[in-house]
Amino acid sequence: MASSIPQDPLARSSAAEAADDAVVERDTASIRSSPKPSASTATRAGTVWVAVVVALILLVLLIIFILTNQVPVNIMFLGLESSLPLGVALLMAAVAGGLLVAAAGVARILQLRLKARRVRKLHAAS
Repeated sequence: MASSIPQDPLARSSAAEAADDAVVERDTASIRSSPKPSASTATRAGTVWVAVVVALILLVLLIIFILTNQVPVNIMFLGLESSLPLGVALLMAAVAGGLLVAAAGVARILQLRLKARRVRKLHAAS
């Protein structure tokens, strides 16, 4: 009776290794012969053109919004009182909000740059 000793799973015959090498060679040959995907053909000028078109469309929509919201509203701020069309008042509020967000972003960027400069000086000194 022959004993069944499990073979080493990592031990491979030379025929199996040759077959694997042939498969790898075939696969790499097909990869080399396949056409490479084309790179993006977008240019900076094209991107700017798209951005300008989108901005113009948004501007037209904003003008339509302002012209359709001409109902006068009373605005009171810090003791000042005024009467403005609703569309103009909303536009002014949106611009003021955007300026506040931009100011906060600039402050954070300056803070990070200052910290990076300190870290560079610390590393240069050591």
